Amino acid sequence: MNPLPVDTVETLDIQIPNIDSSLAKKFPERFSKNTIRTSLQASTIDAIFASIFSLSTGGILVSNLLVELDATPVIFGMLSSIPMLVNFIQPVGAYISEKTSSRFQYSLLTFGTSRLLWLILVIGIFANNSSVLNSQQLVVLTLSIVFFTNLLGGLGSASWLSWLAVIVPRRLRGKYFGIRNSVCNLTNFICVPVAGFIISHWYGGTIQGYGLVLSLGIICGLISLYCQYFKADVNPQLQNQNHLELCKSSSESICRDETNWTSIVWQNSNFLLFLVYFSVWMLAVHLSAPFFNFYLLDTLDLDVTLVTVYSSLQTGANLLMLIIWGKLADKIGNRPILICVGVLVAITPLLWLGIGHNQLDFWLWLPLLHIFTGITWAAIDLCMTNMYLVIVPIKNQSIYIAIAAAVAGVSGALGTTIGGFIAQSHEFGGLLGLFALSSLCRLLGLVPLIFVQEPGK
Repeated sequence: MNPLPVDTVETLDIQIPNIDSSLAKKFPERFSKNTIRTSLQASTIDAIFASIFSLSTGGILVSNLLVELDATPVIFGMLSSIPMLVNFIQPVGAYISEKTSSRFQYSLLTFGTSRLLWLILVIGIFANNSSVLNSQQLVVLTLSIVFFTNLLGGLGSASWLSWLAVIVPRRLRGKYFGIRNSVCNLTNFICVPVAGFIISHWYGGTIQGYGLVLSLGIICGLISLYCQYFKADVNPQLQNQNHLELCKSSSESICRDETNWTSIVWQNSNFLLFLVYFSVWMLAVHLSAPFFNFYLLDTLDLDVTLVTVYSSLQTGANLLMLIIWGKLADKIGNRPILICVGVLVAITPLLWLGIGHNQLDFWLWLPLLHIFTGITWAAIDLCMTNMYLVIVPIKNQSIYIAIAAAVAGVSGALGTTIGGFIAQSHEFGGLLGLFALSSLCRLLGLVPLIFVQEPGK
């Protein structure tokens, strides 16, 4: 979570109250090139170690732990919903962060505490090995750790992203985040199979093997926080009050002086339109997203190894296209890409309707479908982040980001819940009916985006 340089532009004519000059030095009107370069390099290295931490505390590795502990499908549903639901706490975290004097210190407090809490699960795993904890108790402990760590992460996420928005120059955001995301994907591409191999071949068993991987992940998580020390720190209060040279080629909604952020949010029609798009899109996507792998493993009864190969193809395609999409976004803007590629993503669930039990589908159609998904989602993920970074005003920026994240989290969790009921209902056509409904909702979700204006484009 490293602060990034922001474009310098015409100085805003804003009256600033008396501020201690020692504090003012923490937020210069312009970061030097060396400061920006060092911050971006530190942020990239931070991303590598943070990716290792994330893959060890989520995704397929935690799911595999629950499988080994004989967890029920309800538990898996809770595991998927928790990260989205806790986004609801982000506005609170953003408000608190705006009262602090250092993005770095706030990040260290929230994310440092969050990552250290995983040590409790490491202890629990070895307690399970010693028969001090039974499997059911370890499942409860795992869910509790997931909940509280994601809650703390939710308190810090908006502040961290706002920190990045300040450090990364606007003209370089597409390119830089494309490179950064590519590095993260490459790390996952390499480390997930290695972690899986360690877990499955550990002499003490898979549960103990996961404990080892988790321990290494926690160490990497702490190293990533140390990397943030080398990023240019930002004082949120001075970010809101100081003269900022950030308004070149920007609309009034980005640069206006705000005295009451709550009223401004409701008066900012562009931001509200984006929220409508974001919420409907997240609901539509999560209607079907958790059930594609279930369709492969259960309905088509494919071997998990083959499904893993499909996932690797998707990750590889995503990795290769991120930098290309980033450069294109810098040239033509994020909104055109979100609309055009969004249509392709919207019709993707319909392509699953033709999948059957035949070798041609298994060895040609499904690999191509996953490659196509990796290519398109690389654009959506990258441009979505860039889009709300340029839409939100500079003052109280983290609060706007938190509101968007909270809306996305609640919408995503709602979509997953509704999707689960529809998937079990024969009246709606089961999984295939769910895929068709998700495709329709995705197309409808793109309509508000047509009316959203991208500042500077």
